[in-house]
Amino acid sequence: MICSVIKPGRPHPRRPHGRWPPVLLSPVLLTVVIASVAYTTPRSMAFSRLLPAAPALAAAMWPVLPTVLLGTVCLLLMIGLGIVFPDLGVWYTGAGIVAVTVAAAYGSHVRLQREQSLLQVRLVADAAQKVVLSPMPRCFREIRVEALYVAAAAEARIGGDFYEAADTPYGVRLLIGDVRGKGLPAVGAAAAVVNAFREAAYDEDGLSGIARRLEASSTRYSTTFAPEDLLERFITALLVEIPHEGGRIGILNCGHPPPLLLNRGGLRVLTPKVPSPLLNLADLIGEQYSVDVFDFTPGDQLLLYTDGVTETRNRNGDFFPLTDWMRQQTAPGPRDLLDRLHRDLLQYGNGLLDDDIAALAVSLR
Repeated sequence: MICSVIKPGRPHPRRPHGRWPPVLLSPVLLTVVIASVAYTTPRSMAFSRLLPAAPALAAAMWPVLPTVLLGTVCLLLMIGLGIVFPDLGVWYTGAGIVAVTVAAAYGSHVRLQREQSLLQVRLVADAAQKVVLSPMPRCFREIRVEALYVAAAAEARIGGDFYEAADTPYGVRLLIGDVRGKGLPAVGAAAAVVNAFREAAYDEDGLSGIARRLEASSTRYSTTFAPEDLLERFITALLVEIPHEGGRIGILNCGHPPPLLLNRGGLRVLTPKVPSPLLNLADLIGEQYSVDVFDFTPGDQLLLYTDGVTETRNRNGDFFPLTDWMRQQTAPGPRDLLDRLHRDLLQYGNGLLDDDIAALAVSLR
């Protein structure tokens, strides 16, 4: 089986070399329209006084130099209209064009600086994403793992949801989880847990040992916050172990939504018999980790997800019926399964997602 790494994000359409999109030409079109109307209508209507609007519009789209050049063109057009129509008040409107052009050039300069700053922030966010979230898909012998990550904020690259996969001497081990909270603290907590998993997955011979390592890492990270915020810093996590000999799955669930196993016989919700404590709360509610073992057959599909999937709401406020949706899927591949899930979530939520979404689809062989 061959896996190719697919990077997240949509490709940006390329425009032909040397040609501007129509929206960027709107200041030029506005200039032509105003000049034409001013020339063909009585001078008493004074449409020429609208010429300063063209450089003002250009400031929102163009760099400084093209904005100044357009202002100069508008000034020359105004002088030409003054020659055709005497007593048009050329100097008053011309002074307005000069003043607006200077202000527009400054506004264009400030806009470009802010766009550059935003670009730097996005580069940092992309770097953080590569640190926390490994690229997918990944193949481990006959097991294929695909990932879906969607940030709730339109400009966000990463949030508090996380996942990881590792091929260890004990089998393929998977991690998915969700940090309560938003912003940089949530990203920091997610990075702490994922980095701990990347080490512990190869060292610990059982999922309970990995969970203790994740608990210790998240607890150390939480010491930077006030003690009264501890209850607001918990992390749900799900650990999965698929031994190389196959046939069974080990799952340790720390308060996370249960995974779904789709096979020819229908859908199974892999609910734990005894839930394990959420990360960062073991000191308060005890450190008793329980591993459940489930059988599977070759060709089964395993879906791991965060609560952003099940908490997606429609216009009536109803939650997304994930289990019913999963039952309707007819043995898709892991990539197709996640693509359908993403599409149907957007459709169900009318194009809006209120929470970050992460999911892993695993093809079991």
